[in-house]
Amino acid sequence: MAAPSDQTPLPLKGRVAIVTGGAGGIGSAISKHLASLGAHVVIGYVGDPTPAENLASAINATTGTTSGPPQAIAVATDVSNAAQVMSLFDAAMHAFGPDLHILVTAAGVIDADYPSIAETSEEMFDWMFGTNCKGTFLCCREAANRLVRGGGGRIITFSSSGVGSLRPGYGVYSGTKGAVEVMTKILARELKGTGITANAVAPGSIETPMFYAGKSVEDARKFMGEIPMGRLGLPEDVAPVVGFLASDAGAWVNAQVVRVNGGNV
Repeated sequence: MAAPSDQTPLPLKGRVAIVTGGAGGIGSAISKHLASLGAHVVIGYVGDPTPAENLASAINATTGTTSGPPQAIAVATDVSNAAQVMSLFDAAMHAFGPDLHILVTAAGVIDADYPSIAETSEEMFDWMFGTNCKGTFLCCREAANRLVRGGGGRIITFSSSGVGSLRPGYGVYSGTKGAVEVMTKILARELKGTGITANAVAPGSIETPMFYAGKSVEDARKFMGEIPMGRLGLPEDVAPVVGFLASDAGAWVNAQVVRVNGGNV
């Protein structure tokens, strides 16, 4: 991420963005990209704090905020826990002031064994729905009550192109994402009059550790062969789409699902 010059327009300057899963494969690219557009970024993470803290430090070093108020902070958050989601928003307000502008719900999990529905345990179902669906709901509920109104408020959830491909082994995972799509579209309508938009981004096969988990080299080649663009997507292919939706340029895009998949429906 190149340091912006003083002459570079920063469409998100002064805005505050919360990114759950903000240190993950796609989430880290989003966090860096939003920061490059001028946003203050709150990196939500779960588990080992090192990647999130290193990412925040790198953003602050790149943007010249190694001293004084930071441009990025890392906050441990289990998105399936309502109290922790509230604390995430509280931490954002404590660090950057009362005006929160952008929520990106990039936190997500998948069963790397890719079981059929008949072979999926109740515990695995609860885990995936708890993070992917309930976690998105809790974050969206908080954002609907806390984001600035009158313009600049953006909610960007994460679905998956798997909702359309209906691939065996992804029944529960894609089910969580289908629920996210419907919830996002309804939320956009419920926020009528607030100036807050709500859209979902639905990546296809993206080159991240989550994509490769449980897959053989042959599996990965098969996925790649299905993509008209002839390659796997990169996190950096997804981040600019999120940046567009988060900016004023995306103000007229609302209640939509944007599939970022190289043409692999």
